[in-house]
Amino acid sequence: MALAAPRAAAAAFDPELSFGGNVAATTDYIYRGVSESNGHAALQGDLHAETRGETFAGVWASTRDRSLEPGSRYDLDLYLGHRIELSSAWSASVSARSHYFESTAGEPSDDYQELSGALSWLDRWTVSLSAIPNSVRYWYYRRTTRTLAWIGDTSGQWLIARGLFLTAGAGYYRATGTGPRALAATGYGYGNVGAAYVRRGWRLDVGYFLAETQAQELFPYPIANRQLAGTLSWHF
Repeated sequence: MALAAPRAAAAAFDPELSFGGNVAATTDYIYRGVSESNGHAALQGDLHAETRGETFAGVWASTRDRSLEPGSRYDLDLYLGHRIELSSAWSASVSARSHYFESTAGEPSDDYQELSGALSWLDRWTVSLSAIPNSVRYWYYRRTTRTLAWIGDTSGQWLIARGLFLTAGAGYYRATGTGPRALAATGYGYGNVGAAYVRRGWRLDVGYFLAETQAQELFPYPIANRQLAGTLSWHF
């Protein structure tokens, strides 16, 4: 009923507007090679709206481990973007998002903004380049400064049987710098391989994650290296 009401209201306001989203439970909130749930389970959700002109906007949220910096119990993404159909198989998109952590008294903000561009082939392969102009930088759990960071990502899934996919992804995070040691430019690679099973609105993902130890120089989170994780999600 909660979903039907905004959908009906959107149809009355703009027949080209549609809603969607997902809810998920994961054994580990792993993002760009590090665990923001400290190796524990997390609940996540997304709700978005999209026009037939392929403009989209939404909100995404996840629980996290409060013992990790900056001491918040959840984080939140607000995002806006536009998708361009290049052909029947290829598409491109540009998007912007703002990432927020739950406010914690006495703690400096770790919020940041990100701009991204992506190129996709069907729903099988995507490559993207992102820039974070105000990324928060740490040095072995000690906060240092904000800096410009670049991220290159690619991911794919290959259908091997009805509803069953092989999945893989890889990326590189690069923080710029202007000084020695804690302020020097540095980066790290990360990736994952796994499988996914899709049936109706449900999807089960199981992956094996890898990350270089240099990630510890930039983030105050445990490295997700040689680690298994699973996620069950329902898409509507």
